[in-house]
Amino acid sequence: MRIDCLVAEIGSTTTVVNAFNLHQGPVEFIGRGMHQTTVDTDVNIGLTNAINDLKKNLNVTELTYDEMLASSSAAGGLKITVHGLVYEMTARAAKEAALNAGANIHLITANRIEASHIKKIKEVKPNIIIIAGGTDFGEKEVAYQNLLDLVDLNIPIIYTGNIANHDRILELKKDHIRIVENVYPRVDDFNIVPLRKAIYETFEKNIIHAKGMSHIFDMVGDVIIPTPGAVMDATLLLNEIYDGVMTIDVGGATTDVHSVSEPKPEFLKYNDGEPRFKRTVEGDLGVFINRLHVLKTFRSGEIERITGMTYDHVLHVMEEEPFIPKTEFGKQVVDLLTRQCVFQALDRHIGDMKRVFTTNGFKVIPDGKDVTQVKAIFLTGGALLYANNPKQMVKDYLLKQQTKLIPDPSTNVYIDYDYIFASLGVLSHKYPEQAKELLLKSIGKEREN
Repeated sequence: MRIDCLVAEIGSTTTVVNAFNLHQGPVEFIGRGMHQTTVDTDVNIGLTNAINDLKKNLNVTELTYDEMLASSSAAGGLKITVHGLVYEMTARAAKEAALNAGANIHLITANRIEASHIKKIKEVKPNIIIIAGGTDFGEKEVAYQNLLDLVDLNIPIIYTGNIANHDRILELKKDHIRIVENVYPRVDDFNIVPLRKAIYETFEKNIIHAKGMSHIFDMVGDVIIPTPGAVMDATLLLNEIYDGVMTIDVGGATTDVHSVSEPKPEFLKYNDGEPRFKRTVEGDLGVFINRLHVLKTFRSGEIERITGMTYDHVLHVMEEEPFIPKTEFGKQVVDLLTRQCVFQALDRHIGDMKRVFTTNGFKVIPDGKDVTQVKAIFLTGGALLYANNPKQMVKDYLLKQQTKLIPDPSTNVYIDYDYIFASLGVLSHKYPEQAKELLLKSIGKEREN
């Protein structure tokens, strides 16, 4: 059997290979293969075994493909530290760009880097260090001195600060420093896209240094990006269709929310530099690795009221259940955890109306990300795909809010039925029109709620 393209998602525990036809016949998702990730030895072993599983699922003995693309969150994913001048300005802009590229941010600093920060960076061993600071032709010394403090660590550095430093950084003649446009060139101007692109390219260039990844390009011929960034890429592609979108991704360890939207026109003056496209990562919200953390977010007596069981009994069941629950009660509790992850993650991602005191008395103004203009919400991730009525979870959240800057409760909610958003985000870098067509097939426009 001949297939046009395979897209591999190399995770920390599982490697998934999705097969697509892009050129021969109709554009379509063909099938999936899976295997345990072999990052401790050579990820190509897990990739090969995932392809063998794909052949088994397709009931074929021979399978050829024209190209393989990939995303990866293996070997710790994309680890980044961010260093800016003012936290709410340059550091925040660099942080948003890193999150949108799919990073796991391990340290954010503002102003001058201290000895304790350098010690932390050495412990984390990030894939990339991001240096920001100063609007263009404004303050320049902090960003430059921070770069000098970190340059000898020989970790890839992306400088995205004041343009006035470019010449003297070039004079350092360090191959591991890359200069891109200022991520915060003017006050309240988030210039995220150039930095995001540079993060992708630096990640791909240096991924071979991660454990077990040294031979990855023996099989993957083109494009390796961070898996969470690929989900944002799919969300951005959907935004071209719907003009205002949100994706909720509930996993075993984290819950990610991606949104692309403009604020209400009347709220624009309060936007305060909120990025147009935003990703939040809730590292304590997951239905397997972090299920105990999620249980603790329920109000006192809430678990007992919903399940009819004591909290200790629910806790015991969760400790005994595998990643995919086997018992009916286990499935019920995982659904409950999934719903809680959705509620908590949306609460943290979405802004709110708050009361502030001004010279003219109290006013109510928007604070945080305004997603009122979102016209479509998408659900992906195993927990939501296998949950009982996941669309209703989102509807329930929207109906319960009084002051949050939420989409209209009647907003359509779609499911990534084929579970291929990340793969299509990867695919969009090379085949955007085919990726868009496959996205529409996966969410099934004819299956609107």
